[in-house]
Amino acid sequence: MEEKKNIILCGFMATGKSSVGQRLAAMLGRDFVDLDSWIESEAGMPIPRIFSTLGEPAFRALEVRMVERVAERTGCVVAAGGGAIVNPKNLEALKRSGIVITLTADPETILSRVGTGDDRPLLRGEGKAERIRLLMAQRNEAYAKADMIVDTSSMSIEEVARHILSRLEERAGSQVAG
Repeated sequence: MEEKKNIILCGFMATGKSSVGQRLAAMLGRDFVDLDSWIESEAGMPIPRIFSTLGEPAFRALEVRMVERVAERTGCVVAAGGGAIVNPKNLEALKRSGIVITLTADPETILSRVGTGDDRPLLRGEGKAERIRLLMAQRNEAYAKADMIVDTSSMSIEEVARHILSRLEERAGSQVAG
């Protein structure tokens, strides 16, 4: 694995992007960047409020700016928002900066992880399970374009981080050998 390349974690909400990203960064001695935190900082408000006051298009525009900013950095572990790589421009920028890894989980696991609260703007109100399935179906094609896909449904944060490291080492070895 090239030392300076970023490791970008993407995927649906509640698949472990931030938790796994923080653990990976600690294991590798790298900086951790949470794109959602950057967006909140830039907007001066939490994401649910961005959605409710400015709307999803404003959020997505901020997301593009933050992706461009993070893609200029090197040697980071990045947690990208759940919809970030649906935009081909974001996916291209992130792939240029490093290896893109999609974290997945089955809809039931995601539902159990997000709980009953309304802090997820795209899942507010009734029918969370159906909205999860619909959004996942809409995003699956984009998620499949990642360099690596890891199902986190039955793994702990530590297990996912170690699995990713192992896969990255295998990948680096095969690139050197090939």
